[in-house]
Amino acid sequence: MGGAGINVAILAAVAAALLGVPVVAQAGELVTLRNGMEMRCSHHVEVEGRTRLFLTAEEDNYIDLGPGEISAVEKVADLPASVETSNPSVQVPVTAPAGDVKLSPQDLREVLGRAGTEHNLDVDLLASLVNAESGGNAHAVSRTGARGLMQLMPGTASQLGVTDSFKPEQNVRGGSTYLDGLLVRYHDNLGLALAAYNAGPAAVDKYKGIPPYAETRAYVARVIHEFNRRIRLREAESRRAAASSSALAEKIVKAQ
Repeated sequence: MGGAGINVAILAAVAAALLGVPVVAQAGELVTLRNGMEMRCSHHVEVEGRTRLFLTAEEDNYIDLGPGEISAVEKVADLPASVETSNPSVQVPVTAPAGDVKLSPQDLREVLGRAGTEHNLDVDLLASLVNAESGGNAHAVSRTGARGLMQLMPGTASQLGVTDSFKPEQNVRGGSTYLDGLLVRYHDNLGLALAAYNAGPAAVDKYKGIPPYAETRAYVARVIHEFNRRIRLREAESRRAAASSSALAEKIVKAQ
């Protein structure tokens, strides 16, 4: 399910940023990816034919990229440390565009389709996640400051090269990159990947499975239920189309 795009092992720093956990991230390099996205990291090394980007000075927070996925690396000034917080009582100041903004079903499908193709992710899986995260509202902002369709925290968005989380194309592209990395990390175990998207890989690794958090377990169940529902609808539509095509073929044969 995870796939052809940027196959990354996104570890604690990115996950913590997504969920609002404080992260000290002083990036010293700007990495330009082949697909045009930019990411900031502390430093990088070559490991068994892959490029390992260390998101912080700590050696356990890194992303692995495959051969040819990086087009350029340049030194930049250190970034200030993140000031994001996991305390739900602390409101992160955000200037969001006014009002709810929902794309038409067709426009949203196209945005999700492009991201799905880039990362070899099922478009209905992405649609199910968006439904759970934001209800399709491109201007959604959580109480902890997560933004947009796939609810990216500012730190995560920055790491993934997203400059405006309220722009659907950028938000979905960044969120899909993150989900793709989690699926790679957990060997296409969807339940674990979704749990990590919600609670962070550290929690999944700690409990060696879906964490015993009511919110996380409900989230995983909700996304998978919606994904299965969409798959059933898609299969039913495919059967109807096949039956219609078969009936038409029979009519043509009889008319000859």
